[in-house]
Amino acid sequence: MPRLCWQNVSMQNLTKANRRQVLLGLAGASMTAPALAQTDSLLPESEADQSSALQTALHIATGTGHLRLPAGRFRVAGIRFPGNLVVEGVPGATWLVASGAPVGAVAGVSNVVLRDIGFAGDSGPAALFDIESSTAITLERCAFRDSPGTGLGLFAAEATIRDCDFEGHGDAAIHALDNAGVLITGNRITRCGNAGIRVWQSQSGPDGTIVVNNRISNIDWRGGGNGQNGNGVNVYLADEVIVADNHISDCAFTAIRLNTTRNTQVSGNQCFTSGEVAIFSEFGFSGSVIAQNIVDGAAGGISITNMDTGGEVAVCTGNIVRNITPRSEVNPDTTPFGIYAEAEVAVSGNTVENVPGVAIGAGWGPYLRNVAVTGNVVTASRIGIGVSVADGAGAVTLSGNLLTDCDYPIAGLAWSELIEGDLAAAVQNYPHVTIL
Repeated sequence: MPRLCWQNVSMQNLTKANRRQVLLGLAGASMTAPALAQTDSLLPESEADQSSALQTALHIATGTGHLRLPAGRFRVAGIRFPGNLVVEGVPGATWLVASGAPVGAVAGVSNVVLRDIGFAGDSGPAALFDIESSTAITLERCAFRDSPGTGLGLFAAEATIRDCDFEGHGDAAIHALDNAGVLITGNRITRCGNAGIRVWQSQSGPDGTIVVNNRISNIDWRGGGNGQNGNGVNVYLADEVIVADNHISDCAFTAIRLNTTRNTQVSGNQCFTSGEVAIFSEFGFSGSVIAQNIVDGAAGGISITNMDTGGEVAVCTGNIVRNITPRSEVNPDTTPFGIYAEAEVAVSGNTVENVPGVAIGAGWGPYLRNVAVTGNVVTASRIGIGVSVADGAGAVTLSGNLLTDCDYPIAGLAWSELIEGDLAAAVQNYPHVTIL
């Protein structure tokens, strides 16, 4: 398949820039917060800044370990939440509202629970709220609304984000950078400008984030590019991540995109109407497991490619891929395919149907090495299984596949050119191909 990619160096710069913007925004907000006030001066629906009153209330609450906020909208900036504290609002009625700077952060503490609190307003280029360098932090049943940037930022943290609601953010709902042990579960994310959930590391290494049982929809790509934006879940340089049992629909580019990851599992997800490739494991990945997912409606189904930049070792099994579109509106280089694999990949037990191109592809030009395509069911596609027979292509084995209603059940390709319409009949001419 064509080399659908975006440069890592650009993403590294973006990672650093996002982090600097967040930290500078919080620092500026903290310096401009007014002097402390009495706790009884926390006034719902007031247009006045309530930062001092809320900070005082939080400080006093550390004596009991619990603070209950009243209903209302409170304009605040630069709030610091102390450790060992549970803060609760009135469900759907307590809102902390930013006015040009972040609401605040949990930073350098542990054992904090924020529950039934809404975060909204204009936080500038930074996130509405951040969790940084903290452990045992839980946000549950919170809401994040309509910021021009990111809803929630996570940095070097161990946290659980559970049953929260994110809507209308200009960049991403959740931007998680350099964390260890984050759980993102049961959240609703919709109408974000560039991403749903980002799980990134500054440098390749263990992360361990689990993204499970979330509902993500309507993710745009306002920042442009050819893959760095427009993704429901984007894992970048982060190893040992699990993305499972999510419902992801209407993403401008990709439902789940793995870039330079190791030992990442993508399983049980439902991916509908992706503008480019629905599930993408790209660049220098190793050890991707892509299993039991449903892809229905995409310009490309599942891509496990970029052998030329070190992408290798994966399992693609038990997936359903169907209804691939003839072209991508966001990336004209995309050609229609169901599943594509290049290096050290087992493609087995998948069902692929209605692909106006290659249903299952093994290799692109010389980029093919040790791929097994076994026990798959392919129907109603132009090419059932397409195998690279270009110079330099490596070993591939086909076995036990059921191919029906395909113009070319097994074909030999050199890049996108059809070389052998019936590869099974001419397999003796291609010693790197084994058909059993």
